[in-house]
Amino acid sequence: MRTKDLLNLDSLDRPEIEEIFDLTAQIKKEPKQYRQVLSGKAVGLVFQKPSTRTRLSFEVGMFQLGGNAVYLGPEDIHLGVREDIRDLARTLSRYLDGIVARTYAQEDAENLAKYSSIPVINGLSNSYHPCQALSDLFTIKERFSSLDSLIVAYVGDGNNVLHSLIQICALMGVSLKIAVPKGYEPDPEVLRWAMSRSSKISVYHDPKQAVKGSDVVYTDVWTSMGQEKEAKERKKAFEKFQVNRQLTALAKPEHGVMHCLPAHRGEEITDDVLDGKHSIIFDQTENKLHLHKAILSLWLGGKK
Repeated sequence: MRTKDLLNLDSLDRPEIEEIFDLTAQIKKEPKQYRQVLSGKAVGLVFQKPSTRTRLSFEVGMFQLGGNAVYLGPEDIHLGVREDIRDLARTLSRYLDGIVARTYAQEDAENLAKYSSIPVINGLSNSYHPCQALSDLFTIKERFSSLDSLIVAYVGDGNNVLHSLIQICALMGVSLKIAVPKGYEPDPEVLRWAMSRSSKISVYHDPKQAVKGSDVVYTDVWTSMGQEKEAKERKKAFEKFQVNRQLTALAKPEHGVMHCLPAHRGEEITDDVLDGKHSIIFDQTENKLHLHKAILSLWLGGKK
């Protein structure tokens, strides 16, 4: 049974993920058939952090499903400062049919869910990015037709994107080879959870080991929002982890390259790779719209 909220991928199982993927594919193929599934419904975008793709995909997605999205940015709601989260959650529950939360602390999203009577969807926190990982794996499945026997190499920081990627790969039986500099490994608790469910998760400190023979090469920024003071130190620590032609040459001939964007071109990824023939980055970006429409429809109770 699907949980009220989508805060983290550990609340899902494989059949539920496959249901999301199936609906995403249907919506992408026949968007006109889903124009009114959320007619008369409204979702609030409670964002502490700025956003381009996440905000656009949820706003446009809600509109295309016949509903309405209300953006409540940092200047509108100082989450937990201007008003107690308990009171805000209860208030929003009286106006809205769902909340997409983009927060710094995972705890803030969890508290919104705890005190609201409507679904709360995690649009990103410092700990997890579940909707991103769902759209990423949908894109991989779309590109390769099947997830069986695929190897995904992640090169970069042990951040929120990686945490959710670890979870979904463990749940779906996908091999994930992680390459991170020493000291920048993913959360040990996330790794323990994943490794208790899958023997296909491995961690390296050499990007070449991870990328060799992989089907997908995935990277993300070295310095995330809120880490700007660490930028100089991180750039030095990650200098051997750039995704460039020399590194991607170690992957399989028909590999795909992914990045959740925004990218710092010339740092974690070079222009010729980001814009190259193996890049599926903008397919990945587009699929956020279709997948978010599927999530909104499922969690907000939409019907064709």
